[in-house]
Amino acid sequence: MKLTQSIKSGVAGIGFIMLSLMSCKSEDKRISLVNKEEVRDYVSKVYPQLDTENSRWFFFASASRPFGMVNLSPDTELKGAWGSGYRYKLDTIKGFSHIHAWQMSGVSVMPVTISGVNKKTVYSDFYSKFSHDKEKIAPGYHYLELDRYQITSELTSTKRVGFHQYAFPKNQQAAILFNLNTLLGPCKNSGGLLEKNEAKELSGKMVMEPTHRRPKPLTVYFKVILNTNISSLEQDTKTGNYLISLVQTNEKVLMKVGISYTSVENAANNIKEELPHWNFDDIISQSKTEWNELLGRIDVKGGTETNQKRFYTDLWRALQGRRTINDVNGAYPDNTGAAFRVGQLPLDANGKPKHNHYNSDSFWGAQWTLNTLWGLVYPEIMDDFVHSLMQYYKDGGLIPRGPSGGNYTYVMTGASSTPFIVSAIQKGIVKDDLEGVYQALKKNHMPGGIMEKAGYEHTTNLGGGLKYYIEKGFVPYPIPEGNFGGHQDGASLTMEYAYQDWTLAQLAKKLNHHEDYDYFMTRSKNYKNVFDAETGWMRPKNVDGIWKKDFDPYQPENGFIESNGAQSTWFVPHDLQGLAILMGGEDKAVEKLNNQFIEAEKLGFTAGNSHAQELHPEYSRIPINFGNQPSIQTSFIFNQLNRPDLTQYWTRYVVKKAFSGLGPNTGYNGDEDQGLMGSLNVLLKIGLFQMNGGTEENPEYQIGSPVFDQITIKLNPKYYSNKTFTIKTINNSPANVFVNKVTLNNKSVEYYKIPQSAIVNGGELILEMSNTTNHNK
Repeated sequence: MKLTQSIKSGVAGIGFIMLSLMSCKSEDKRISLVNKEEVRDYVSKVYPQLDTENSRWFFFASASRPFGMVNLSPDTELKGAWGSGYRYKLDTIKGFSHIHAWQMSGVSVMPVTISGVNKKTVYSDFYSKFSHDKEKIAPGYHYLELDRYQITSELTSTKRVGFHQYAFPKNQQAAILFNLNTLLGPCKNSGGLLEKNEAKELSGKMVMEPTHRRPKPLTVYFKVILNTNISSLEQDTKTGNYLISLVQTNEKVLMKVGISYTSVENAANNIKEELPHWNFDDIISQSKTEWNELLGRIDVKGGTETNQKRFYTDLWRALQGRRTINDVNGAYPDNTGAAFRVGQLPLDANGKPKHNHYNSDSFWGAQWTLNTLWGLVYPEIMDDFVHSLMQYYKDGGLIPRGPSGGNYTYVMTGASSTPFIVSAIQKGIVKDDLEGVYQALKKNHMPGGIMEKAGYEHTTNLGGGLKYYIEKGFVPYPIPEGNFGGHQDGASLTMEYAYQDWTLAQLAKKLNHHEDYDYFMTRSKNYKNVFDAETGWMRPKNVDGIWKKDFDPYQPENGFIESNGAQSTWFVPHDLQGLAILMGGEDKAVEKLNNQFIEAEKLGFTAGNSHAQELHPEYSRIPINFGNQPSIQTSFIFNQLNRPDLTQYWTRYVVKKAFSGLGPNTGYNGDEDQGLMGSLNVLLKIGLFQMNGGTEENPEYQIGSPVFDQITIKLNPKYYSNKTFTIKTINNSPANVFVNKVTLNNKSVEYYKIPQSAIVNGGELILEMSNTTNHNK
């Protein structure tokens, strides 16, 4: 792809940029549309190994269900929250862990063979080499061979039960090591206990020790049932870990491991309700069916085979990472109070929980990702998560930013859950007790609420600088009282609070809280107080209102959260017209942003290829970074500034350069963040976006430039019409990225925008594409 530019002199400047795309050859042949109805295997298009060279403890998934409590997979690295879990380049299996979650880990097991030689050393010397050549991975299934022991290992799961199938070599003593006392990813596992209950059954527990982010310990209980007898159970006095030896059998060994954060009894009940039989292949099939149903909510045609595989991998990632923490009967761990307690979710008439409860990283950045994707395609998931967030409020008095272990972590900053919840209400997904929800959200925006807290600020309420934001209209940098947590970056905090205040104001308006609406709308203009007209950038200022000296907009952090000033200057999704006025008008704002994209393209639009590289001098000065949340909305800003052609061009170019790869060494070029970046990829590729996170009345969708010839979204009839919404592109190709004409149900669409009501009632959106823009025609 090549960008040809000719800029005529004059005040309008960028308004006269002519863009054209030279024809280019695709690496794959484009897949033609299929006329006949076909049953598609979406699971086969998912590539779980994507970006696994840049892994994180909870990132990789194989033998798991959507948001499953169990995320059973092999570990090749055990140390740390980052760079741990399943890392593709490492060739040694160190165990199969059942819990890979935000700040949580546990129940690691390893099938082994033992003899008189290694029986005493196996507790500390049990790792095994393996080969990717003999490995098979798909959503819900993992197969590999442990070379050291010649054991074939297969893994699958239900939502709360890990299901193992092992083939041990003949004439070898089969055994399974339970590594319950170890450093496992983000935290230490300690206090491991394993007891034999019956000939084929065990039960146990272990403690996830506190971390900097999750300040309280959490016990995980588990029940183990095998299809073969246990001949012995032994504990190593040095490590505290356990080894079970099995009665010799020529059959494959099957093992169920049910987990619970409330009791062994509930772990056993999870097995009883979810996995009462021993048909391993049937569970694989059930998992595939469940994944196919969710992935099939969006059916894409056209593009290349690689395009489609990457797309469904992105969509699959959007349904991963965040984990269920309640048992099948609705019992859940509540760690929000002074003492741990077992909570109980409300039950429906059939005795089933009305919603699930979740462990989750922050919703920081969800306004441009999960809000739109879940809200449109998976409203039942958004509904579930909102009720879970409200459960935390009922238990602990605050809606969390990102809970872990049944408790607050205060991850990241602001009230990041506010746009998520407001979006769910504005889309008609959440309808009950809106006044109660509003008051809970409002609490977070006022003194005593979560906005007062910086990242991981557990015991104080000063790091967020909220009192200054309310009194002075901005958060100072530095916070004069000192350091109390992470991300005390005043300029970013000011902009973030202003946007979140605007979203809360929209809910206040809906509920006729007129004074509150006026109050929060006034606060939403506070972003203007950190815009420096002299430099043309957002800029930190100290408590006395003095601009930061020697300001460099490309210096990372220093007043900006996980970004630099150039990237974060555009974080005004609720008032881009107001931002443009500060910059001297739309034309100047467009020219400024376009130049940033031209520079960012030289580095592929991301600050390196991993989160760890963002602060490296080679990458940190990039003016736009699609590898982290603060500036992932920027290509759609052009749409709001009356240059949709630039949105179309740059979005397709970002997708091509940053988000089209399919391999272990490529993927998200940063931190995927539990579905946030997977969701972003999906939205960019289907050409739908919501700049303000869908938080206004009858939320608006902005139209981009889809990668595919046809996208069909199956709407959930419980929330929307029992129809489909189809996007068809005419004359689409890698070169034809410009949308010259838009029609919805045979009616012309102007300004490349359509409302929620038009989409959820079903219909057909037709986009006529070409390789030249019709701007100013």
